[in-house]
Amino acid sequence: MEIVLVAAVADNGVIGRGGALPWRLKSDMLRLRALTWGKPIVVGRTTYLSFTKQPLPGRTNIVVSRNQNFAASGALVAASLAAALEAARGDALRRAADAIIVLGGADIYAQTMAIADRLVITRVHLEPDGDAKFPAIDPEIWRETQRSEHRAGPDDEASFTALTYERRAALDRQADGGH
Repeated sequence: MEIVLVAAVADNGVIGRGGALPWRLKSDMLRLRALTWGKPIVVGRTTYLSFTKQPLPGRTNIVVSRNQNFAASGALVAASLAAALEAARGDALRRAADAIIVLGGADIYAQTMAIADRLVITRVHLEPDGDAKFPAIDPEIWRETQRSEHRAGPDDEASFTALTYERRAALDRQADGGH
């Protein structure tokens, strides 16, 4: 079961400001929907509350919150990241989904970077101010495997590059025939 981090990251590493995205990219939101549909998503409380539609439809939403009084109608709430990932794994098996999707925010990304198998990054060609950043992508650990450039559409504030990174150790194992 793959753990996939999906994030929109500005050229300066910013992923959020005041609990929200500092840009609007409708084209990327449609891409996000296609990537995550039918899969469990793990998300922090602040990020979850930033969604315009809660829960995101067509996906099991699992919200990590240390606040024992937090309730999210239509979503599961987990007291820890470990509990959220366990719930996501069970949900993925029931759905026959091939991945668990991690949608942030910054703390959740930082905690899952070491266990992720793949990163699906939208590199937003802006440099906004922000208070949340995506962890550095170490080229010694991650290999870029896909790249596509996208011009800003009529409902996009910027152009962007869609990037996929695979963990090098996993790619090396595949090259060795899985040994």
